[in-house]
Amino acid sequence: MPLSTLPAASDLEKIARELLRAVGGCEALAATVRVRWNSRMRTTAGLARYADSLVILNPKLAQFGFAEIDKTLRHELAHLLAKFRAGRRRIAPHGDEWRAACRELGVPDETRCHDLPLPRTRQRAKHFYRCPSCRAEIKRVRPFRRRVACLACCRAHNRGKYDERFRLEKIVLST
Repeated sequence: MPLSTLPAASDLEKIARELLRAVGGCEALAATVRVRWNSRMRTTAGLARYADSLVILNPKLAQFGFAEIDKTLRHELAHLLAKFRAGRRRIAPHGDEWRAACRELGVPDETRCHDLPLPRTRQRAKHFYRCPSCRAEIKRVRPFRRRVACLACCRAHNRGKYDERFRLEKIVLST
């Protein structure tokens, strides 16, 4: 049943802290976790930022009821919990550590992506790049902000490490 008003972020923070304390061993994370609503989100249900222990939720979740808000909160908390436990070790965003954290937080069959009917919009690519080696073309909505090389060529010829020889070249289309 849709909610008429959004739950307060402070109330969701309390729930998040209780959930994290219940799994044990992560009191430091429970003390710093924060929850915020972000009305700029379009198709993403939620987002977890480990650097500042922040869970960001899409206010459109309210139209699907509190159960969906709670499920998304637990999904994003699982990301924070998995990364907290891994420490400096790199982990896959939806890997084994995340799935274990989901089970502990009460969402054992959680999937990587939601299936909510949030409207999606397609944006037209405006930026085009070409690999100087294999001539592969890459289309982008936003321009690259830093130097980027062709992944296939770097993997094939430089053990997956960046190589200036395969730096993508901007294609300027004439109008």
